Amino acid sequence: MSIAERKGRQRAERESRIIAAARGIAEREGWNAVTVRRLAEEIEYSQPVLYSHFENRDAIVAAVAIGGFQEMTVALRDAARASTGQQNALENAAMAYFDFALGQPALYEAMFILPTDLRFAEAETRPELRAAYDAIAAVVTPFCVDVDVEAVTETFWAALHGLAELERSGRIRPSARVKRIMLVVRAILVSRTTLMTPAHKPKWQ
Repeated sequence: MSIAERKGRQRAERESRIIAAARGIAEREGWNAVTVRRLAEEIEYSQPVLYSHFENRDAIVAAVAIGGFQEMTVALRDAARASTGQQNALENAAMAYFDFALGQPALYEAMFILPTDLRFAEAETRPELRAAYDAIAAVVTPFCVDVDVEAVTETFWAALHGLAELERSGRIRPSARVKRIMLVVRAILVSRTTLMTPAHKPKWQ
């Protein structure tokens, strides 16, 4: 192994330790406890070493979020693969999304709530984010005949996210979770050929 390769590997290992430490602290104590000073103490690196890897705390949060999107993609794809039929895949993916959001609140917060420089729906969108979107689009697409697949996918994702956030913050009843998810799924099913066809375009278009 060359010196450059060894240094590259060491750098990657340090970054992985920083990311894992940030996620661990956030899961135990919340993101308010995650500071550069605390991370430096946790993994016994100096603060300048941390700053040589990440510009600021937001960049560390973004790195945690990227790992979260990779995990979410796996969860959604696994749920779809384990399904029997397209409708079941849509249902299972929706359930898997909720399991992920509610089962890993600190990670989900890094992905969708905390400020980062991650960008969605742009040419510069990172592949990890795009893969998560594509995993959702894959279960939605079969129900998008003559409709805007991206609009349906975004709406489905937004509905799941909104419901997950409301439940995470204690605003809605956990006991009605499955009923709410099935209402969202049903909305996708009935949108097959009606959503935004010429006869259904808003009057302002």
